[in-house]
Amino acid sequence: MDQPLSPGLYIVATPIGNLGDITARAAATLCRVDRILAEDKRVSAKLLAHIGATAPMTAYHDHSDDALRDRILADLSVKAIALISDAGTPLISDPGYKLVRAARAAGVAVHTLPGACAAIAALTLAGLPTDRFLFLGFLSAKTKARSETIAEIATLRASMVVYESGPRLSESLAARAAGLGPRDAAVIREISKLHEECVTGSLTELAERYADAPPRGEIVIVIGPPPERSEASDDDLDQALDEALARLSPSRAAAEVALLLGIPKKRAYARALERTGA
Repeated sequence: MDQPLSPGLYIVATPIGNLGDITARAAATLCRVDRILAEDKRVSAKLLAHIGATAPMTAYHDHSDDALRDRILADLSVKAIALISDAGTPLISDPGYKLVRAARAAGVAVHTLPGACAAIAALTLAGLPTDRFLFLGFLSAKTKARSETIAEIATLRASMVVYESGPRLSESLAARAAGLGPRDAAVIREISKLHEECVTGSLTELAERYADAPPRGEIVIVIGPPPERSEASDDDLDQALDEALARLSPSRAAAEVALLLGIPKKRAYARALERTGA
Protein backbone atom coordinates (compact mmCIF):
# COMPACT_ATOMS: atom_id res chain seq x y z
CA MET A 1 0.00 0.00 0.00
CA ASP A 2 1.23 3.50 -0.82
CA GLN A 3 2.45 5.50 2.13
CA PRO A 4 0.40 8.63 2.94
CA LEU A 5 1.74 11.85 1.50
CA SER A 6 3.32 14.30 3.91
CA PRO A 7 1.22 17.37 4.71
CA GLY A 8 1.58 20.31 2.37
CA LEU A 9 0.39 21.88 -0.87
CA TYR A 10 0.89 19.95 -4.10
CA ILE A 11 0.62 22.02 -7.30
CA VAL A 12 -0.38 19.48 -9.94
CA ALA A 13 -0.38 20.12 -13.70
CA THR A 14 -3.24 18.42 -15.54
CA PRO A 15 -3.80 17.68 -19.25
CA ILE A 16 -4.83 20.55 -21.54
CA GLY A 17 -6.96 18.26 -23.70
CA ASN A 18 -5.89 14.66 -24.06
CA LEU A 19 -6.36 12.87 -20.73
CA GLY A 20 -3.50 10.55 -21.65
CA ASP A 21 -1.07 13.43 -21.14
CA ILE A 22 -1.28 13.32 -17.34
CA THR A 23 2.02 12.22 -15.84
CA ALA A 24 2.28 9.07 -13.76
CA ARG A 25 3.46 11.12 -10.79
CA ALA A 26 0.55 13.55 -11.08
CA ALA A 27 -1.98 10.71 -11.26
CA ALA A 28 -0.44 8.92 -8.27
CA THR A 29 -0.40 12.13 -6.23
CA LEU A 30 -4.04 12.98 -6.97
CA CYS A 31 -4.98 9.46 -5.88
CA ARG A 32 -3.18 9.87 -2.54
CA VAL A 33 -3.92 13.43 -1.37
CA ASP A 34 -6.51 14.14 1.31
CA ARG A 35 -8.26 16.89 -0.64
CA ILE A 36 -8.18 18.48 -4.10
CA LEU A 37 -8.68 22.19 -4.77
CA ALA A 38 -10.26 22.48 -8.21
CA GLU A 39 -11.05 25.53 -10.32
CA ASP A 40 -14.30 23.90 -11.53
CA LYS A 41 -15.29 20.64 -9.85
CA ARG A 42 -17.45 19.58 -12.80
CA VAL A 43 -14.51 19.83 -15.20
CA SER A 44 -12.04 18.15 -12.85
CA ALA A 45 -14.43 15.30 -12.06
CA LYS A 46 -13.85 13.83 -15.53
CA LEU A 47 -10.10 13.66 -15.03
CA LEU A 48 -10.35 12.29 -11.51
CA ALA A 49 -12.73 9.57 -12.65
CA HIS A 50 -10.30 8.70 -15.46
CA ILE A 51 -7.41 8.09 -13.04
CA GLY A 52 -9.52 6.67 -10.21
CA ALA A 53 -8.93 9.50 -7.72
CA THR A 54 -11.57 9.70 -4.99
CA ALA A 55 -10.38 12.52 -2.74
CA PRO A 56 -13.05 15.13 -1.96
CA MET A 57 -12.90 18.34 -3.98
CA THR A 58 -13.24 21.95 -2.90
CA ALA A 59 -13.85 24.72 -5.43
CA TYR A 60 -10.98 27.22 -5.40
CA HIS A 61 -10.95 30.00 -8.02
CA ASP A 62 -10.62 33.75 -8.59
CA HIS A 63 -13.75 34.48 -6.59
CA SER A 64 -12.78 32.43 -3.52
CA ASP A 65 -12.63 34.60 -0.41
CA ASP A 66 -9.95 35.05 2.24
CA ALA A 67 -11.92 32.96 4.73
CA LEU A 68 -11.67 29.89 2.49
CA ARG A 69 -7.95 30.44 2.01
CA ASP A 70 -7.50 30.66 5.79
CA ARG A 71 -9.33 27.35 6.27
CA ILE A 72 -7.17 25.71 3.63
CA LEU A 73 -4.01 27.03 5.29
CA ALA A 74 -5.12 25.56 8.62
CA ASP A 75 -5.64 22.15 6.98
CA LEU A 76 -2.30 22.21 5.16
CA SER A 77 -0.39 21.70 8.41
CA VAL A 78 -1.95 18.25 8.81
CA LYS A 79 -3.20 17.28 5.34
CA ALA A 80 -1.84 16.78 1.85
CA ILE A 81 -3.85 19.03 -0.47
CA ALA A 82 -3.53 19.25 -4.26
CA LEU A 83 -4.20 22.38 -6.29
CA ILE A 84 -5.31 21.83 -9.90
CA SER A 85 -6.79 24.05 -12.62
CA ASP A 86 -9.32 23.14 -15.30
CA ALA A 87 -6.45 22.37 -17.67
CA GLY A 88 -2.69 22.76 -17.70
CA THR A 89 -0.41 24.14 -15.01
CA PRO A 90 -2.05 25.92 -12.07
CA LEU A 91 -1.19 29.60 -11.51
CA ILE A 92 -0.48 30.18 -15.25
CA SER A 93 -3.39 32.53 -16.04
CA ASP A 94 -5.24 30.67 -13.29
CA PRO A 95 -5.90 31.41 -9.62
CA GLY A 96 -3.55 30.18 -6.92
CA TYR A 97 -0.56 32.44 -6.39
CA LYS A 98 -2.05 34.01 -3.25
CA LEU A 99 -2.49 30.57 -1.71
CA VAL A 100 1.09 29.57 -2.56
CA ARG A 101 2.42 32.83 -1.13
CA ALA A 102 0.38 32.42 2.06
CA ALA A 103 1.45 28.78 2.42
CA ARG A 104 5.12 29.70 2.17
CA ALA A 105 4.67 32.53 4.68
CA ALA A 106 3.07 30.03 7.07
CA GLY A 107 5.97 27.61 6.70
CA VAL A 108 3.92 25.03 4.82
CA ALA A 109 5.74 22.68 2.41
CA VAL A 110 4.90 23.46 -1.23
CA HIS A 111 5.61 20.96 -4.01
CA THR A 112 5.12 21.34 -7.77
CA LEU A 113 4.43 18.51 -10.21
CA PRO A 114 5.23 19.85 -13.70
CA GLY A 115 3.28 18.87 -16.77
CA ALA A 116 1.24 20.31 -19.62
CA CYS A 117 1.14 24.06 -20.29
CA ALA A 118 -0.70 25.49 -23.30
CA ALA A 119 1.74 28.39 -23.70
CA ILE A 120 4.77 26.11 -23.97
CA ALA A 121 2.97 23.61 -26.20
CA ALA A 122 1.92 26.42 -28.56
CA LEU A 123 5.49 27.69 -28.82
CA THR A 124 6.62 24.25 -29.99
CA LEU A 125 3.97 24.24 -32.73
CA ALA A 126 4.30 27.82 -33.99
CA GLY A 127 7.68 27.57 -35.71
CA LEU A 128 8.72 30.97 -34.34
CA PRO A 129 11.82 31.88 -32.28
CA THR A 130 11.70 30.46 -28.75
CA ASP A 131 15.04 31.63 -27.34
CA ARG A 132 13.23 34.58 -25.74
CA PHE A 133 9.50 34.84 -25.20
CA LEU A 134 7.03 36.85 -23.15
CA PHE A 135 3.86 35.28 -21.78
CA LEU A 136 1.02 37.83 -21.67
CA GLY A 137 -1.93 35.61 -20.77
CA PHE A 138 -5.30 37.19 -21.56
CA LEU A 139 -5.05 40.86 -22.52
CA SER A 140 -7.78 43.30 -21.53
CA ALA A 141 -10.89 43.36 -23.71
CA LYS A 142 -10.97 47.16 -23.29
CA THR A 143 -9.49 48.91 -26.30
CA LYS A 144 -7.48 51.55 -24.41
CA ALA A 145 -5.94 49.15 -21.89
CA ARG A 146 -5.11 46.63 -24.60
CA SER A 147 -3.49 49.30 -26.80
CA GLU A 148 -1.39 50.55 -23.90
CA THR A 149 -0.13 47.04 -23.20
CA ILE A 150 0.73 46.44 -26.86
CA ALA A 151 2.57 49.77 -27.08
CA GLU A 152 4.51 48.96 -23.93
CA ILE A 153 5.99 45.76 -25.35
CA ALA A 154 6.12 46.68 -29.06
CA THR A 155 9.91 47.01 -29.25
CA LEU A 156 10.73 43.95 -27.15
CA ARG A 157 12.87 41.53 -29.14
CA ALA A 158 11.05 38.36 -28.15
CA SER A 159 8.19 36.18 -29.27
CA MET A 160 4.91 36.76 -27.43
CA VAL A 161 2.34 34.25 -26.23
CA VAL A 162 -1.27 35.37 -25.73
CA TYR A 163 -4.42 33.48 -24.73
CA GLU A 164 -7.63 34.44 -26.52
CA SER A 165 -11.24 33.37 -27.05
CA GLY A 166 -12.80 32.54 -30.44
CA PRO A 167 -15.31 35.44 -30.60
CA ARG A 168 -12.57 37.99 -29.86
CA LEU A 169 -9.88 36.43 -32.04
CA SER A 170 -10.15 38.52 -35.23
CA GLU A 171 -10.45 41.84 -33.37
CA SER A 172 -7.55 40.85 -31.14
CA LEU A 173 -5.31 39.96 -34.09
CA ALA A 174 -6.20 43.21 -35.88
CA ALA A 175 -5.33 45.24 -32.78
CA ARG A 176 -1.97 43.53 -32.54
CA ALA A 177 -1.31 44.12 -36.25
CA ALA A 178 -2.04 47.82 -35.75
CA GLY A 179 0.23 48.03 -32.73
CA LEU A 180 3.04 45.67 -33.71
CA GLY A 181 3.15 45.83 -37.50
CA PRO A 182 3.08 42.92 -39.98
CA ARG A 183 4.75 40.32 -37.80
CA ASP A 184 4.71 36.58 -38.33
CA ALA A 185 2.26 34.84 -36.03
CA ALA A 186 0.45 31.58 -35.39
CA VAL A 187 -3.02 30.77 -34.11
CA ILE A 188 -3.05 27.45 -32.28
CA ARG A 189 -6.20 25.85 -30.95
CA GLU A 190 -7.40 22.61 -29.41
CA ILE A 191 -3.88 21.53 -28.46
CA SER A 192 -3.58 17.75 -27.99
CA LYS A 193 -7.22 17.21 -28.96
CA LEU A 194 -8.71 15.57 -32.04
CA HIS A 195 -9.03 18.82 -33.99
CA GLU A 196 -5.67 20.37 -33.05
CA GLU A 197 -4.82 23.14 -35.51
CA CYS A 198 -1.95 25.54 -36.11
CA VAL A 199 -2.47 28.29 -38.70
CA THR A 200 0.42 30.62 -39.54
CA GLY A 201 0.69 33.93 -41.39
CA SER A 202 1.06 37.63 -40.68
CA LEU A 203 -1.11 39.20 -38.00
CA THR A 204 -3.11 40.99 -40.71
CA GLU A 205 -3.63 37.82 -42.75
CA LEU A 206 -4.78 35.91 -39.69
CA ALA A 207 -7.17 38.70 -38.64
CA GLU A 208 -8.78 38.56 -42.08
CA ARG A 209 -8.98 34.77 -42.04
CA TYR A 210 -10.98 34.68 -38.83
CA ALA A 211 -13.06 37.84 -39.38
CA ASP A 212 -16.15 35.97 -40.54
CA ALA A 213 -15.40 32.57 -39.04
CA PRO A 214 -14.45 32.74 -35.36
CA PRO A 215 -13.09 29.33 -34.31
CA ARG A 216 -14.14 27.27 -31.34
CA GLY A 217 -11.98 25.87 -28.59
CA GLU A 218 -9.06 27.03 -26.50
CA ILE A 219 -6.82 29.40 -28.48
CA VAL A 220 -3.21 30.52 -28.12
CA ILE A 221 -1.65 33.24 -30.30
CA VAL A 222 2.11 33.22 -30.76
CA ILE A 223 3.61 36.39 -32.27
CA GLY A 224 7.16 36.54 -33.59
CA PRO A 225 9.68 39.19 -32.53
CA PRO A 226 10.11 42.39 -34.55
CA PRO A 227 12.26 41.98 -37.68
CA GLU A 228 15.93 42.84 -37.49
CA ARG A 229 16.56 46.41 -38.63
CA SER A 230 19.60 48.57 -39.00
CA GLU A 231 19.61 51.70 -36.88
CA ALA A 232 17.49 54.39 -38.52
CA SER A 233 19.48 57.47 -39.56
CA ASP A 234 18.43 61.01 -38.68
CA ASP A 235 17.46 61.53 -42.32
CA ASP A 236 15.24 58.43 -42.22
CA LEU A 237 13.66 59.68 -39.02
CA ASP A 238 13.04 63.20 -40.37
CA GLN A 239 11.51 61.94 -43.59
CA ALA A 240 9.14 59.59 -41.77
CA LEU A 241 8.22 62.22 -39.20
CA ASP A 242 7.46 64.89 -41.80
CA GLU A 243 5.01 62.54 -43.51
CA ALA A 244 3.38 61.54 -40.22
CA LEU A 245 3.22 65.09 -38.83
CA ALA A 246 1.17 66.15 -41.83
CA ARG A 247 -1.57 63.87 -40.53
CA LEU A 248 -1.05 63.48 -36.79
CA SER A 249 -0.13 65.28 -33.60
CA PRO A 250 3.55 65.12 -32.55
CA SER A 251 2.82 62.46 -29.94
CA ARG A 252 0.87 60.19 -32.27
CA ALA A 253 3.27 60.79 -35.14
CA ALA A 254 6.20 59.84 -32.91
CA ALA A 255 4.45 56.65 -31.82
CA GLU A 256 3.74 55.65 -35.42
CA VAL A 257 7.26 56.40 -36.62
CA ALA A 258 8.90 54.66 -33.65
CA LEU A 259 6.99 51.50 -34.51
CA LEU A 260 7.75 51.86 -38.22
CA LEU A 261 11.49 52.36 -37.76
CA GLY A 262 11.95 50.20 -34.67
CA ILE A 263 13.39 53.01 -32.55
CA PRO A 264 12.59 54.26 -29.04
CA LYS A 265 9.54 56.48 -28.91
CA LYS A 266 11.46 59.05 -26.83
CA ARG A 267 13.87 59.62 -29.71
CA ALA A 268 11.07 60.01 -32.22
CA TYR A 269 9.05 62.32 -29.96
CA ALA A 270 12.01 64.59 -29.19
CA ARG A 271 12.72 64.95 -32.90
CA ALA A 272 9.03 65.54 -33.65
CA LEU A 273 9.00 68.45 -31.21
CA GLU A 274 12.08 69.90 -32.90
CA ARG A 275 10.46 69.55 -36.35
CA THR A 276 7.32 71.35 -35.21
CA GLY A 277 9.11 73.97 -33.14
CA ALA A 278 7.11 72.95 -30.07
